[in-house]
Amino acid sequence: MQIDAHHHLWDLTAVRYPWLMERGAVRFFGDPTPIQRDYLIEEFRANARAMGFGASVHIQVGAADGLAEARWIQTVADANPDWPLAQVAFCDLTAPDAPDMLSRLSALPSVRGVRQIVGRAPGEDSQTGTNSLLANPAFAERLALLGDMNLSFDLQLTPELMEPMARLIADTPRTRFALCHAGSPHDRSPSGLADYAHRLEALSALPNLWCKLSGLGMFDHDWTPQSIAPIVETCIAQFSPERLMFGSNFPVDSLYSNYSTLTQAMRSLVPEEAHAAVFGDTARAFYFA
Repeated sequence: MQIDAHHHLWDLTAVRYPWLMERGAVRFFGDPTPIQRDYLIEEFRANARAMGFGASVHIQVGAADGLAEARWIQTVADANPDWPLAQVAFCDLTAPDAPDMLSRLSALPSVRGVRQIVGRAPGEDSQTGTNSLLANPAFAERLALLGDMNLSFDLQLTPELMEPMARLIADTPRTRFALCHAGSPHDRSPSGLADYAHRLEALSALPNLWCKLSGLGMFDHDWTPQSIAPIVETCIAQFSPERLMFGSNFPVDSLYSNYSTLTQAMRSLVPEEAHAAVFGDTARAFYFA
């Protein structure tokens, strides 16, 4: 079974998403206006099934209440038993009640892990201060707790943060990490990509970290298979197919292409002998085993 390992869903009447309700604010990934509407499982399934997918992983997406979002996704999973749906929920690992929140989340059958964004883009990060997580002792402590609870951590950050994050991961060997969006290489110049590949080595050397080929359009809105090929090639070389998984990042990446174009491009860039792993087996072992 092929698995889309990174996508989002939202019902604006069921859960509050502040960023989706803010009009006129252009983000690092572009103008969100076209996706400031409900994006439900029926629409996602139609796109994914047409390309051969039969299961998926929902990733938290900035809800005002992470537990409310996780509970809503659980109702979606329950209502679609023919579509295996795992989820990665939000938890502020630095909050005093984080252990209790993790217990509540892990009680939901579809929850496999959590995501708390370490870095989105340099410009936004300088305003939000999210990079400060790396120096917070509570963050490191709760990353270790995830492993004890058999929960994984979806890691979103920028290349500049890879080396300090690698030190945290090395000290947290019992927790499994999934690197979102191939590490968000935002500088697509030849020197920027070379720097990214060098910094990525700090993460790819860690045996408890996997990588997602997802979200590559967020910093290259006019991407082509040729423009993203160096990133895909770097990830294949450093992680091997057994530690790589495909994610559409829909509907965010629908701002730049449709689902079939994105999938076909990625399939053309990943060697055919690696398709089984990248488009299904790796995600199955990480999120569904």
